[in-house]
Amino acid sequence: MSNKRSNAGNGPSQRQLRVGELIRRTLSDVLNRAEIHDPDLNRMSITVGEVSMSNDLKVATVYVMPLMGSVPVEDAIAALARNKNELRHRVVQDMTLKYAPDLRFRPDETFDRLDETRRLFSDPIVQRDLAAPDADDEDGEDA
Repeated sequence: MSNKRSNAGNGPSQRQLRVGELIRRTLSDVLNRAEIHDPDLNRMSITVGEVSMSNDLKVATVYVMPLMGSVPVEDAIAALARNKNELRHRVVQDMTLKYAPDLRFRPDETFDRLDETRRLFSDPIVQRDLAAPDADDEDGEDA
């Protein structure tokens, strides 16, 4: 009897993570070597931050960001979307998957969230709260 487990709510499986990382590396190499036949895309320096895979490994969501703000992120995503089929072909050349995953490009907002977190931690009110001793610790020591 087969053991069919649902992965709902548990996060991505090891296979999803492994395939996503392989796709990320492959796309990064292809974009770095400018192997795509689109001069507009080859002029852009694009970083591939993360690739998340769907449960069935048929859809790969690729999070990208142009380096150093060289071009607007919308332009980079449009150029990648125009060349999606060629990129997809390059990705599956080196991989042994049953299906070639559909590539969907999204802006990588990790750096924006990191900047916002740094801004919050530098706020004087937050600094004051971090430096203050916890009221719970004081109550626990008195008891």
